[in-house]
Amino acid sequence: MTPEYPRDDDGRVDVDALCDEMTLAEKAGQCAGTYVGTLDDAQSVADVESLIDEHGIGSVTPFGWAGSPHVDPGDVAAVANRLQRHAVAETRLGVPLLVPVDAVHGHAYVDHTTVFPQNLALAATFSPALAERVGEVTAREARATGATTNYGPTCDVARDPRWGRTFETFGESPTLVSAMAAAKAQGLQGDSLDSDETVAATAKHFPAYGGPLRGEDAAPVEVSASSFHRTFVPPFVATLDAGVASVMPCYNSIDGEPAHGSPRFLRGLLRERLGFDGVVASDWNGVEMLHADHRTAESSEDAVGDALVAGVDIGSVNGVRHAEAVVSLVQEGKIDEATVDAAVRRVLALKRDLGLFDDPLVDEEGVDGVLRRTEHVELAREVARAGVTLLENDGLLPLDPDADVLVTGPNADDLTAQVGGWSVLDPSEGTTLREGIEAESGGTVTYELGAGHREEVDVDAAADAAREADVAVVALGEGWYLHEFGPSEMSGSKPGAFPSRHHFGLPEAQSDLLRAVHGTDTPTVLVLSSGRPLPIPWAADHLPAILFTPPSGTEGGAALADVLFGVEPGGSLPISVPRSAAHLPTHHDYVRHPHPIGDDEHPPSYDPLYPFGHGLSYGDLAVTGVEASATSVAPGDPVTVVASVENRGDRAGTRTVQAYLRDEYASRAKPVRELVDFDRVTLDAGASTTVELTVPPGAMGVVDSDGARTLEPGSFTLSVGLSAADPDARTVAFAVE
Repeated sequence: MTPEYPRDDDGRVDVDALCDEMTLAEKAGQCAGTYVGTLDDAQSVADVESLIDEHGIGSVTPFGWAGSPHVDPGDVAAVANRLQRHAVAETRLGVPLLVPVDAVHGHAYVDHTTVFPQNLALAATFSPALAERVGEVTAREARATGATTNYGPTCDVARDPRWGRTFETFGESPTLVSAMAAAKAQGLQGDSLDSDETVAATAKHFPAYGGPLRGEDAAPVEVSASSFHRTFVPPFVATLDAGVASVMPCYNSIDGEPAHGSPRFLRGLLRERLGFDGVVASDWNGVEMLHADHRTAESSEDAVGDALVAGVDIGSVNGVRHAEAVVSLVQEGKIDEATVDAAVRRVLALKRDLGLFDDPLVDEEGVDGVLRRTEHVELAREVARAGVTLLENDGLLPLDPDADVLVTGPNADDLTAQVGGWSVLDPSEGTTLREGIEAESGGTVTYELGAGHREEVDVDAAADAAREADVAVVALGEGWYLHEFGPSEMSGSKPGAFPSRHHFGLPEAQSDLLRAVHGTDTPTVLVLSSGRPLPIPWAADHLPAILFTPPSGTEGGAALADVLFGVEPGGSLPISVPRSAAHLPTHHDYVRHPHPIGDDEHPPSYDPLYPFGHGLSYGDLAVTGVEASATSVAPGDPVTVVASVENRGDRAGTRTVQAYLRDEYASRAKPVRELVDFDRVTLDAGASTTVELTVPPGAMGVVDSDGARTLEPGSFTLSVGLSAADPDARTVAFAVE
């Protein structure tokens, strides 16, 4: 029976009136979340029901995360309904639950779902339209199982590729990350949250998770104020503009302030300056870390108070401790109850907007008909293909369909590694690279493991098989991991062993396998699948063909086989591939600086193995000209340019046309170039087209230490090409007067 909630004149639940009906303890429960599974403690569904009874816990993650035992679709839907029924029927006011999940690349912590490529691979498509479609499918499948909220999209700009969460990001460019994250948020939320096909999106991890010192997860972010506002904040602005319902703070401290306890960032920047009025949900254990790790709070209770005052509405997993701390803090006069009320109203408003007060239940019998629909799986394969980046090709690709092929390497037949982190460890559906090649090839396909991720298995057997083959496909890279390359019991690697931030490159076992196969003189293709852009200088110097993709989801093996045998690779690098760890940082938009002993004495500041935006085609596309709409504009006016693009090859091809802006002189030091717009183009052999690109007024601005953008008169140069370092890029100049 549905409780009688107070409603306004429009028939909507009146959250102010409902909040006023609540006791302090009931309000505190709405500010607290918990989980089913094993984190610090093991909790069953029955345990969580007791927490709802005793403390009115208002947010529960019973599945959709690494520690939950519930992965079967029918099971998770039943669990979600059981908990919702309990919250509605067994609590005084019958307030339904938020059910957040980690659906980073599809609803991948539930089996038999559509698992998409990781965000870094999605970013390689340079297609916000695809990102939006991925968001739509992710939301549809998540909501069908009972989830109401997704902890995504990821808005972090990756500035140190050693970082273990690089693959969760959309890369190194604020412009690209902004476009992809906003599009994915739009796809997740659709036109209305009150739908059985949408979820509330969460922009994470505010405001600057992607630049940790040493590439160490959650380490301090030490950047200048202007770089902070120019690089890290824009994707959140874009996602807020897209209407995202929730925001999650980062674990890091920035300028000495841990984000979870910072009124400066969560109230001053997020709410007051950027105008966000939705829910702020903590990252898991992010509140407790104020006490245990940052040491800015003397007790766990103080940490809850600091977070609540700063602007955190929900402590996502600390459950009873969080709720009891809220009550104590108010009773002791350490925080005002009005602060709690404001948080509770935001939480209740989100539940109202999701339609949970009207019907929080899902169709348990119909869930299987929603997951892995044919069109969902086809989209996953399309996205995976579009994100495969061809780094090198000396005519070896596409392969002869009748060639005898050796497939070897640790990522050749490992679906778990292919899918990557933030997903079930043993997915029951999907196609590995080996299986994809076997399905596409008309010749004999031989498989030898050759090496694991860290250890040799039988390199000699792989080399012997290569000698008998017409071509060898060597699949190397990284396996499944989260955060700082763990947890060990799931990833299979010990802390500090490959992959880690201390091992930024292929390990010896994999390198030895590659060299041994190449040494047979059989033409060799490297397929590198890794969550980070690992330096591969030897391969770049010696191999005729290299494909790169971050973990590509359940359909990644089929997509890679498609590309190997002739389907156009569509990817462009969303992140630079450095020559070595010693070359870091390596990003295309570094800030200009002097060369005190002369330009000739300074090695290049940006000298990647492969530049941002690089990606070859089976066609031969080129930008042949560019014209601007005006040679001078008034401050605040955009500039439109039209680029001419031709395919001079004998096959169809796809490339991303990219526009980079350089401010010739400004009152502050600015980047040497910044990506300002892009467009993905597909052309038949011999065809040509024009592409319209726009320089938005904000891109011309100078960002100061407060984050304000000032449009100054001056001269600008726009470079339009196929990468950040395209020697054949075309340029056009204009002025702001």
